[in-house]
Amino acid sequence: MTIEPITTSAGAVLPAPHPVPREIASASNDSFEDAEILQASIKAGSVAQIVVAVIAVIGLIYLLKVVMVTTLFSILLAFVSEPLVSRLGRIRIPRAVGALLAVALLVGLAGGLTYFFYSRAVDFATQLPKYSGKIRSALADVRAQTSQIEESTRAVIASPNVGKPPLAVEVREAPGLSNLISAGSGTLGEVLLAISFMPFLVYFMLTWKEHAHSSTVRLFPKEHRLMAHRTVGRISTMIRSFIVGNFLVGLVSAIVSTIVFWRLGLPYFYFLGVISGFISLIPYLGVFLALLPPFAAGIGLINKTGAGIILVTVIGLHLLSMNVLYPKMVGKRLRLNPLAVTLSLLFWAWIWGAMGLILAVPLVGATKIVCDYVDPLRGFGAWLGD
Repeated sequence: MTIEPITTSAGAVLPAPHPVPREIASASNDSFEDAEILQASIKAGSVAQIVVAVIAVIGLIYLLKVVMVTTLFSILLAFVSEPLVSRLGRIRIPRAVGALLAVALLVGLAGGLTYFFYSRAVDFATQLPKYSGKIRSALADVRAQTSQIEESTRAVIASPNVGKPPLAVEVREAPGLSNLISAGSGTLGEVLLAISFMPFLVYFMLTWKEHAHSSTVRLFPKEHRLMAHRTVGRISTMIRSFIVGNFLVGLVSAIVSTIVFWRLGLPYFYFLGVISGFISLIPYLGVFLALLPPFAAGIGLINKTGAGIILVTVIGLHLLSMNVLYPKMVGKRLRLNPLAVTLSLLFWAWIWGAMGLILAVPLVGATKIVCDYVDPLRGFGAWLGD
């Protein structure tokens, strides 16, 4: 291939450009492709590292269940006790003494409520055998229908018997309290250990509140300390309003439920009303759990009209609490959409069980507050909000 020289308009002759060898052009294309492959590999490696890190964090949260649940519950109790300690400080009582009085009050209140509800539960369990005949008669129709369905299914599916039919053998283990205790001894030991640590954690959280707050803010660079201070303050306000709002809403539901159960003649109506009223505070699942205590106590004692009244009362209180009272008392601080709350309940219930259901809402609320103050996470915070 011959390349002619280039002639300009002025008559000057420029030397012909040298052709680029094919080897060099091919090498440059290969280098470009290698760079793209390297960038793609780096991106894939970053995504893989993020996935592995998320899995590791979830596993760590699961393994540290007892420690984290104990700490979070202690934080909630410390927020509940903080107003009392602050008021005692205004009358010149040292903060350490005020914190000690607040913790002693919490322990006494918890012990009194535990003794009261335990006594009522024992009395209810003692009286339950008296209604065994009514319970059996109420469940007789269900058992008959179930047996009939089983026989019909067996007749259709089972193969014809050849020879002597086999004898059904049922093996039963003798019921006993020792078997029940031994089966749950591990979980019971963990719960008792966690409860024994809570008073000490609450006391030190109250006495070292200012130190913990300032030290937490100093963990961040100077240019981000103001933002960290505002974030911690907003989370504190959210948790405090969450606790107070839930207590007031649960108290209203408990009072109304107790009155309705008393009018229906349920045994230990005050015990059942308090349990049903506060259990209904659990988002979405609370309405189903709140129906169990009154229906269990009313088996054989109430008719269909009474069952309908219980159903309407519990569902109505749940809807009123979650859609009217709860948004007014708590919703101003927790601007969360229902999908985020439901996913949070599912995740934390899977990780921590029943304790996760109680802590899910404040955890996702705190997550949203953090996301609102961090620029790269504001999109996720907007997704969590309403």
